[in-house]
Amino acid sequence: MTTKKIVLLDGNSLAYRAFFALPLLTNDNGIHTNAVYGFTMMLQNILEDEKPTHMLVAWDAGKTTFRHTTYGEYKGGRQKTPPELSEQFPYLRKLLEAYNIPQYELDQYEADDIIGTLSKVGDADGAEVVVISGDKDLTQLASDRTTVFITRKGMTDIEKYTPEHVMEKYGIEPHQIIDMKGLMGDASDNIPGVPGVGEKTALKLLKEYGSVENVYKSLDAITAKKLNQNLTENEAQAFMSKELATIEVNAPITIAVNDLTYAGPDMDKVVGIYQELKFKTLLEKIAPQAAEEPQEAIDIVVASELTDADLAEEMAVHIEMMDETYLTADILGISLATDKQVIFVPHTVAKESPAFKKWLEDASNKKYTSDSKAAIASLARMGITADGFAFDFLLATYIVNPSATFTDVASITRAFDYTDVQSDEVIYGKGAKKAVPADEVIAEHAGRKALAVWKLRSVIEQKLQDNDLYDLYHEIELPLAKILSKMETTGVKTDLRVLQEIGVHLSAKLAELEAAIYEAAGETFNINSPKQLGVILFEKIGLTPIKKTKTGYSTAADVLEKLEKEHEVIGLILTYRQLGKLNSTYIEGLSKEIHEDGKIHTTYQQALTTTGRLSSIHPNLQNIPVRLEEGRKIRAAFVPSEPGWYLFAADYSQIELRVLAHMSQDEKLMEAFREGADIHTKTAMDVFGVEQDAVTSDMRRAAKAVNFGIVYGISDYGLSQNLDITRKEAAKFIDTYLNSFPGVKQYMDDIVADAKLKGYVTTLLNRRRYLPEITSSNFNLRSFAERTAMNTPIQGSAADIIKKAMIDMAARLEAEGMQTRMLLQVHDELIFEAPEEEIEKLKEIVPEVMESALTLDVPLKVDWAFGLSWYDTK
Repeated sequence: MTTKKIVLLDGNSLAYRAFFALPLLTNDNGIHTNAVYGFTMMLQNILEDEKPTHMLVAWDAGKTTFRHTTYGEYKGGRQKTPPELSEQFPYLRKLLEAYNIPQYELDQYEADDIIGTLSKVGDADGAEVVVISGDKDLTQLASDRTTVFITRKGMTDIEKYTPEHVMEKYGIEPHQIIDMKGLMGDASDNIPGVPGVGEKTALKLLKEYGSVENVYKSLDAITAKKLNQNLTENEAQAFMSKELATIEVNAPITIAVNDLTYAGPDMDKVVGIYQELKFKTLLEKIAPQAAEEPQEAIDIVVASELTDADLAEEMAVHIEMMDETYLTADILGISLATDKQVIFVPHTVAKESPAFKKWLEDASNKKYTSDSKAAIASLARMGITADGFAFDFLLATYIVNPSATFTDVASITRAFDYTDVQSDEVIYGKGAKKAVPADEVIAEHAGRKALAVWKLRSVIEQKLQDNDLYDLYHEIELPLAKILSKMETTGVKTDLRVLQEIGVHLSAKLAELEAAIYEAAGETFNINSPKQLGVILFEKIGLTPIKKTKTGYSTAADVLEKLEKEHEVIGLILTYRQLGKLNSTYIEGLSKEIHEDGKIHTTYQQALTTTGRLSSIHPNLQNIPVRLEEGRKIRAAFVPSEPGWYLFAADYSQIELRVLAHMSQDEKLMEAFREGADIHTKTAMDVFGVEQDAVTSDMRRAAKAVNFGIVYGISDYGLSQNLDITRKEAAKFIDTYLNSFPGVKQYMDDIVADAKLKGYVTTLLNRRRYLPEITSSNFNLRSFAERTAMNTPIQGSAADIIKKAMIDMAARLEAEGMQTRMLLQVHDELIFEAPEEEIEKLKEIVPEVMESALTLDVPLKVDWAFGLSWYDTK
């Protein structure tokens, strides 16, 4: 018979540990995810290592417990939970539901009491019990059958408390932990203990007398005058502190051990959570469940040739490829569908058919496709300049609901209860097992996709019309897809020689840093080995350890940054790491991305973010580091593709703050932009109440942080991290800012109220983001939705403006008959390449077009520059 193994997790404690162990992370929807991600990693390790038969996550039920009756100030010193963590608790609960792990909370009791009660029951039942927390109070539960795992500074650094370990570490037994807390107190829980008694004194007393009760029975034997006085004067406090520290093991819980049976996760739900939170790395480690089998039988004609008779004025068109990298992936075939027939055209037939090429290039023929950008780019590789794409399945469904996560055509169709398309993963497999199936399998899979587009088009277009989203779709996103496809196909010339030269420079710089690090450390070692680096920093040099892991001391960037002022070697190591990443990720990484034409062809994700911003992949050219000069120099490798040409860059100046000024109608903000003032200096003057000549660099830096922080919904916790100040100071700064700009405060109040009424917010071009949680009774979900309501219209409107500018610029360049090509979009910046004779014209028309893309109540301002490389434009 298998022994029961009960694993009990302290939910709140582990969530806090995960949150503070990892830097603030957000997914593409703006949801903070670091606590959920860290918790998930811990959970997976626990499941793998412990293999529980029974499991529970216990939660604190609220701020007030039965202990507050004994001592009203219990846990009174704790800071308010950061909103970035609060908003993650609902997702943690949802995650645990997906894993089928029972959860429990009990009014007036803490998670410790639930765990204590169940561990006692399990212990008495002969089960093996494992308790996992970040709170050392739980070590009092250690017994022959109960092991208490306490997470230390990091995520994976866990200390196992058995009775033997407690004795070895403290020289007392687990049940005496409460006596130790009674004497020394516990600052984290605001348990007072006896003044003047620390851990060392408490342990000395317990080793001699055994308990708080015996200490007080033996006061006459305690000769240290001050200690005796403190004990005598605080007797009631000592006994109260012991009571507060004692975990209740007979709590009135309504859940039994038999209710905790753990049979494993619901993988469909787990995959859904991972997709929603964009845990891409975790998704790669698990196998998503196969989609449902298609239900409807369809007849598919495999064409050996195509004639005009096969092609109608309106047809659904789908380009079938096994891989998502459509700029390079093999085209397996093209499927066509109407309500009368479904045709699959093999790649060789499509390529050799004059009738098909003519039909695709004729804009009067309406094509309804799953992804117009991918279709245009992939057909261009066949020498076909396709036009007339009147419907884009991916873009239309994205605009209907930008929060949905779609991975392929099958996942989109299921959102509309259409189940006749299988997922690509079912057809082609995954990872190393990915393979091209039989021709008839490809034909049916591609045909079903085209038929789905044909059948669902009218349904989705009606949703666009009903929600006033059709203009955004038809006038912005659909024409933009054509422009982006052309940009992707054009690519940007990349000088491999320049990249290599930068690589040589970086290698030399890394060698210099390596030598300097060895000199500062007094010996050579493997700088890239966290274990060896930890020994050097914390044992040889003697710096104070901040985190520890299973393998030793943590040397993560956030740890080293806190230690930078303590020793010169830290700054050298941080720079060494930054340059090393530049060399490996960007010099070596970008070098591998150069195609045979000498260009890098990035792919723009148009249907990803909830705000409407574009993102770039394969490779990401929007994320080349510019803080370090060595990072900025990487842009020198991006050059014009023809001799006598230049790169011309134009970017909006503080577009999101200008949008905020327009939307809030704040007089001070609008006045500053209308006068052309430095907005951060002006903000510092208003917030700090000083004249312009009294604004210091620190004042301006703080003003800049809060200016952009307001745009992105920053909290006092987030601002405190950015400025390295206390949360109290950050909260005061934000309050002062909002008092100085009452229009901004009014905007925030009004937009939240409007969102609660409508259930969504919109951008200036009517892009919509739904916020169903904004009326939730759950404080954490509601708070996140409120912050999202404040910042989405600003960020989304800025994204809409530059998209409109790209469309207007493409039209203007064509109207002027210019050779200039649009190459890249990097958030608020557009990069062109142009012959020298067109530069003067660009200086005139680019600011004109971009600044008039949308009329605001404050001027849009565009800065431009040109040069022989992207680096030269800055």
